[in-house]
Order: sequence, then C-alpha cells, then structure tokens
Amino acid sequence: MNESNLLDKFARIGARLKVGGPSARTRGGGGVLSLDIREDRDGEYFEATVRSEVDPEVAVLDVQPADRHLLLLVRDGGEKQKFLCGHDERHWFVAAIPEAAPVGTVRQAKEALKPDEVRIAQGRRGLRAEARNRRKNAAYRRQGEWFFLPAPELRVDESLVLRNEPLRRGAGKPHWMEHCYRTGGETVHVCRRHPNGLTASEYRRVLAGNPKASKWGWQVMRRNPGVYVRGSVRHADHKTIVLHGWHRVLMNTETQAKAMRNVAFLD
Repeated sequence: MNESNLLDKFARIGARLKVGGPSARTRGGGGVLSLDIREDRDGEYFEATVRSEVDPEVAVLDVQPADRHLLLLVRDGGEKQKFLCGHDERHWFVAAIPEAAPVGTVRQAKEALKPDEVRIAQGRRGLRAEARNRRKNAAYRRQGEWFFLPAPELRVDESLVLRNEPLRRGAGKPHWMEHCYRTGGETVHVCRRHPNGLTASEYRRVLAGNPKASKWGWQVMRRNPGVYVRGSVRHADHKTIVLHGWHRVLMNTETQAKAMRNVAFLD
C-alpha cells in the first residue's frame, strides 16, 4: 500500500487519513482493510485499519475535489471491495459499494448506492446528471443513507400512524420521523448485544442458553418493514427535512456489500 499516495489523494478532497495496524475498532465485517471515521482535537479524519500481516493493495480510482468525494479500491486476493469516501452536509462518511455494481467513478458509485426504486423514479422524471445527486430533486428527498420517495397513492388508517418514531440501521444513531406508518416486515427481538435483531426461535435459544439474557433490555421491533413517513425527519448530523404528504422510506444499497453484511435495516 502506497501510504504517501493515499494521504495525498485524501488531502485533495480536504480530508485527513491515518493508517494503522490491526484493531478491534473497525468498520465492516471482513477484508484486509477496514475504514472508519474518527475524531481528534483537530476534527474528523478517515482511519484505514490494516487487518492482515499482508500489505493490502489499495488504490484510488477517482477523485472529485470540488465534490469532496473519492472512490477507493481494496483488493484482497481475487476479491475487490470499493468504498465511496466523502463529505455529506456536516460530516465525512464511508459507504461500501455492492460488489455486483460495475463502478469506476464517484458518479457511478453514487448511482450504485441508490435502490432500484430510486433510479426508476429519477428516470421517469427525466432528471439530468447534475440533479440526480442533489439531496432534493423532483424524484426524491435524501437524508444521509435514507431516500424518501413520494407516495401520493398511499391510503393510511390514521389510527395506525405513530409519532416521533426512530428510523435506524443496526446500532447507529436514529433518524426521528414525525409521523410513521409501517406495513409488513419481520418481528425481531433487539438488544445492545444483538442490534440487528433475533427471530422468535433465535431469541428463545439465547434465553434457554443463558438465563441472565432476559435482563439485557430487549425490545420488539420490525426488521425490513415497509415504512412511510410524513412531516419532519430529524437527525443530529443532518439538516431537518419536512415531507409534505406520505413518502416511502428506502435505505441505500450499502448493506448489499460484503463489507457491510453485519448491518441490517431495523425500524
């Protein structure tokens, strides 16, 4: 790994990079290199943690200084992992790109992170390239990893509408929805030790194997439900958005990447 070259490429987007050895504090479940965002007295920085004694092959495929984004390739033997590194609103972020997507530029990486429904919606609206990655356009609104698509056809029983509901993936900080309506999904039991949730049978096995597990602060939640939101959506790291009328909630495709398979859509 050419550390000097990587430092230069990250500096071109206005970011700092620190490279370290094996550590338990890593992001993503596998591979020879993990990426995360850390913070010191000088602010946020990217941390690249080498998880192997073998020097990994790491290359920057594309740098967009004006957009403050770059596309990183990590090769582990015959396996490739790609990460979009950049700045969104107030903070730096790292997003794993699904391996099935043929991506070689920052623009292609952004498109690969959009669910099919989002790409279809922007195609129907005939959005030009420069409009497709705005956080607000004619097809959708976006806040962080969440997309909100207008659903004017939705009919809702107002008695089932919930207020001030969290929207989260895994153990991350939740986004808060002013009005929320859910359909379908899988019931799971969630606690700090199992942030992605356990099915009823998995939950019973855990309790049977460890009587103390009943005191782990479990919550019953819905995994991968259909979620609709109306009104304000708040998050500490993002500007509050206001959605007039019901919008369908969709998460980006990052969880389809191998590096992020330990993260689930929990609501």
